[in-house]
Amino acid sequence: MSVRPYILAETTWQTVRATKYQVVVLPWGATEAHNYHLPYATDNFQCDYVAAEAARKAWEQGAKVVVLPTVPFGVNTGQLDITLNMNLNPSTQLLILRDLVQVLDRQGIPKLVVLNGHGGNDFRQMLRELQAEFPAVFLSTVNWFKAADRSQYFQAPGDHADALETSAMLHIAPTLVRPLAEAGSGAAKQFRIQALRQGWAWAQREWSQVSADTGVGDPSEATAAQGQAFLDAATTNIARFLVELAAADPQDLYE
Repeated sequence: MSVRPYILAETTWQTVRATKYQVVVLPWGATEAHNYHLPYATDNFQCDYVAAEAARKAWEQGAKVVVLPTVPFGVNTGQLDITLNMNLNPSTQLLILRDLVQVLDRQGIPKLVVLNGHGGNDFRQMLRELQAEFPAVFLSTVNWFKAADRSQYFQAPGDHADALETSAMLHIAPTLVRPLAEAGSGAAKQFRIQALRQGWAWAQREWSQVSADTGVGDPSEATAAQGQAFLDAATTNIARFLVELAAADPQDLYE
């Protein structure tokens, strides 16, 4: 038995063939600049941590959950002029997802959760299409950074290399976080068009026109303690979802 039998990358065939998995978790991040103080793989470090911690909590409650390796590239079509911000188009993501869901369908594994760690990724429409193609596999997605109420932990708004992400990284991988004195302010321009600014109309943000330092949100209030507290709340909520999903009958989900 491996130390973390819910992490597929650490698990042997002997353990896998003896375990009837109920839920597969696929973390999906991105590789992109995160202001001046966070590494390019911030989303991936966070996805790895959140998936593992939520799965651990779910496993300890009896749910047979297994976490796949994190996909490290996400949708960055609005950041193509920022050096080494790597992009997968949504159509490419759909092809990858289809191949992986096909494996689960063939092997009789009944449920998949795509754990999203990047704001540019949006898997909902992809899962709608794949659910019709593979009805035997229940498909769902979670944005881990929305699994707890950020307003309970952070004052300043933001959504990229902000206080939330910085605090999370100070807890997860503090040696990779540069001193906050080196961070940019995270000041971001807003759309001039009212409907886009209010959010009921949508258009892609062109990142280099929005932010001088690639951040969106002031990271200065970030602390490791805030990161730990937010991550604990988020992983506890996600674990509860995984436990309930593991026990659920996909044919009887409504009351």
